[in-house]
Amino acid sequence: MLPATRPPVVSSILKTRCPKCRLGAIFRDSIFKAYRFRLPQMNERCPVCDFKFMREPGYFLGAMYISYGLGLLIIILIGTALWFATRWWITTVTIWAVVIFLPLAPGITFFSRVLWLYLDWAIDPE
Repeated sequence: MLPATRPPVVSSILKTRCPKCRLGAIFRDSIFKAYRFRLPQMNERCPVCDFKFMREPGYFLGAMYISYGLGLLIIILIGTALWFATRWWITTVTIWAVVIFLPLAPGITFFSRVLWLYLDWAIDPE
């Protein structure tokens, strides 16, 4: 039995909780914590409401588009900050922005899966 009140959506997204019940964990471990260089494993179903996270083969293709957009946005923000701070050539700024972004890429990839689940749940709940 699910509780009458559910946590707020933004809080549930940041905590990587199920889009249906907002209580069960999507991943077995935190996506922001690297443990012995292992990538976080995704649960097949929500441990609370039994919602199936991967609805069909190739389901997370949309998450790739979200990941690309987030990555591009972050690289642009880093590049803009570098350019205002250093006034280097655009080529140098771009290279350094990408290098600074690289450690963030795995976390953004998994976070985009969470965003895709919430977007898909909002459009097509069942």
